[in-house]
Amino acid sequence: MKTLGNKITLNLSDDAEVIVKGFIAPIEYTQYNFHVDWDELANFRVAEPKKQYPTSVFQAFLPSEPVSVSEPWEIQEEGTLTLLKQLHPNPRLKLTIDSGDSRGLWGCLRAYNDELAEIVFRIHAEFIMKSGKFTPSQFAGHLLIDRHQESVVSFKIYVPPTTINFDAGWTRDEGTAVEIGFCPKIELSAGTPTHDVEFTASITEEEAGRALSSHFYEFQKINWVSLEEALEMAPTQGKPIHVISVDGPLFDEAC
Repeated sequence: MKTLGNKITLNLSDDAEVIVKGFIAPIEYTQYNFHVDWDELANFRVAEPKKQYPTSVFQAFLPSEPVSVSEPWEIQEEGTLTLLKQLHPNPRLKLTIDSGDSRGLWGCLRAYNDELAEIVFRIHAEFIMKSGKFTPSQFAGHLLIDRHQESVVSFKIYVPPTTINFDAGWTRDEGTAVEIGFCPKIELSAGTPTHDVEFTASITEEEAGRALSSHFYEFQKINWVSLEEALEMAPTQGKPIHVISVDGPLFDEAC
């Protein structure tokens, strides 16, 4: 365990093993009823409900150099794919429809003290099925590390249960049809989350989430304001008002 100024080094021991539980709940909603008509979507379930991994797999989520709170780094693909295969046997990190803003795997240090360090991360991936694909809005997650034991205290990677949290493409003779829907739970988890920890340095979960999303979407770097604020600010600053109306989220791959 090393702390250099406001930067810390994060390591994991290769000696221990971690039991990870996986779960995929039945899909509750799709716009065009694909979760009923398409067998693969109707029977979409976790590939392995429980699996044991060497701690080295989680090394993929750690930075290769000392980092400070909020500092981002790229997560390694190999370890990530190993874990995602517990959910579905054929994960892919390069999305079929690549708009250029949904690529990558990013993590950052959210908080630490002398004993613990918490990493948060965001990943974009999809599952390739026999007759189509399933693309979650995003995979969010955290990894809590015991800095003394260099062990995993808790780990979770999940699809946030927002109103619409995936899209899918069903390929048939007549072509590929696109669908959106909601699945209440898609996750891998291990260990026991620790609550009410006093950290030496930290940022909020919201700040960490925004820092990560800005690596995927440039517009997240804009200082957005409400319409009411814009109407008040525009006359004093002599600037026009640009209003954007959309029927879905801009900051994930749910549609």
